[in-house]
Amino acid sequence: MVSLFSYGTLQQPEVQLANYGRLLSGAPDALRGYRLAPLAISDPHVIALSGKAVHTIARLSGNPEDRIEGTLFEISKDEQGATDTYEVDVYARVEVVLESGRKAWVYVGPPIG
Repeated sequence: MVSLFSYGTLQQPEVQLANYGRLLSGAPDALRGYRLAPLAISDPHVIALSGKAVHTIARLSGNPEDRIEGTLFEISKDEQGATDTYEVDVYARVEVVLESGRKAWVYVGPPIG
């Protein structure tokens, strides 16, 4: 199993069912030093699953006061591959340490500035 931190559409039940065939259970957590920015989505499959043409993307700000709330999930390696496919290529998967002290993978964009 791998830890995945989600701050966006992967928290939606319909997106979880479409990507993993099941609902995920998770715990609240937060990511410090990142800020959310809007991201226009052009992939019609992703828009259809999420119901949103604009998602958010976490961008490293370096400011420890910046904080993004989300959910920490445990998923399988196969489900991580499904997540890689779902996240459009603007996102990069990186390993971070969350506010709880746990390590997790998260999908982020380029740093701010």
